[in-house]
Amino acid sequence: MCLAVPAKITRLEKPNLGLVDYAGTEVRTNFSLLPQARVGDWVIVHAGFAISLMDKKEARKTLRLFREMAKAA
Repeated sequence: MCLAVPAKITRLEKPNLGLVDYAGTEVRTNFSLLPQARVGDWVIVHAGFAISLMDKKEARKTLRLFREMAKAA
C-alpha cells in the first residue's frame, strides 16, 4: 500500500530540491515533477517526490482525517 501525504513547502534550494513541513518536521523533497511549485504551496509527497499541488483547504481537511484515523487506531 502506498501513502501520499500533504505537506507545505517551506524552502526551495538547489534545482528541484527543497523542504516540506509534515506537522512540524521538515523533510527533504524532490520537486522535479512540479517545477512551478513555490514556497507556501501545499503538495502531495510520495517516496520523497512532490507529485501534485494541492489546495490549502483540501490539505488541511486530509491532515485532519489522518489525525482522526490515528486516534481511532
